[in-house]
Amino acid sequence: MRETARTTLLGTDLPLVAAPMAGGATTLDLLAATTDAGALAFLAGGYQEPDALADQVRRAHQRAHPFGVNLFVPATTPAPDPAALAAYARRIAPDAAAHDVDLDAALAAVPATDDDGWAAKVDLLRRDPVPVVSCTFGPPPAADVAALRAAGSVVLVTVTTPQEAAAAEALGADGLVVQGPRAGGHSGTWDPGRTVVDGTTDDAVAAVVARSRLPVVAAGGVDGPAAVTRLLRAGAQAVAVGTLLLRTDEAGTSRTHRDALGDPRYTTTAVTRAFTGRPARSLRNGFLDRHDAHAPAAYPQVHHLTRELRRRAAAAGDADRLHLWAGTGHRSAATGPAADVVRALAADL
Repeated sequence: MRETARTTLLGTDLPLVAAPMAGGATTLDLLAATTDAGALAFLAGGYQEPDALADQVRRAHQRAHPFGVNLFVPATTPAPDPAALAAYARRIAPDAAAHDVDLDAALAAVPATDDDGWAAKVDLLRRDPVPVVSCTFGPPPAADVAALRAAGSVVLVTVTTPQEAAAAEALGADGLVVQGPRAGGHSGTWDPGRTVVDGTTDDAVAAVVARSRLPVVAAGGVDGPAAVTRLLRAGAQAVAVGTLLLRTDEAGTSRTHRDALGDPRYTTTAVTRAFTGRPARSLRNGFLDRHDAHAPAAYPQVHHLTRELRRRAAAAGDADRLHLWAGTGHRSAATGPAADVVRALAADL
């Protein structure tokens, strides 16, 4: 057990974090199970309406040990070329037709901008503070970092490079979530147009620790207790896990996604923009193979374009057209109680 992780950053018994998984995988039951086991768990604020998040925060205060909330930082990049988005819609039209999705209507409904309710969510967390707030997808405004800290929250910023780490430190962050390129789901890169090249989380942590004085939570590619020990030795004060929790009893992962994670036909993962327009690691399936090379760097517009298709694919058991978020450690994702995953990861501490 690492004293530094407990006293200087997370306030938990174990240097372990249950990562926020937006879109339904993170539930209050998962939050409670992992915090009861000694980890710090995060609610996934991304994609939630502010009122829904407020209700989750209220209920989490009643049933969980210290917990965190993750927020998506609004994009600062220019809106994508409408012609490029329309061309991508035409390309994926046969997949949409397989589930009777009106892609013309979906394209017309794509918002020009979408800040995911950032200001309302920051205001919520100022009025009803939580122990930890993490921010993903870019640099949060310094004034909001200061406001969240003044409310009593530890503020973490997700980074993927030493340069991002230095900028996050300058913003006044209390700590960093260093996400390696082998993490499942969306990359936290601040530049969604950047190609995410392969590499270990160990190396990413070491590079950031050499550049920044802030404490670090390591994330990405965690497949067991040996990885936890290795990342702590690389300089992290805590280690986050997401993919290993996706098949647990308490997770809200769809049945289609759960089954694919255990299906021997899905052997590899890849980083793709095909599903949302932002780099994200998924099990390699047909939709990824057909469209990855043509997907524009257009988040959250592509996310909105494909959302109904993905929802119907999940409901129909169509793993070929679903975003099967998974890190490279997905083969170690087991069924059963989430507390068992936490205990297994802590075996060597």
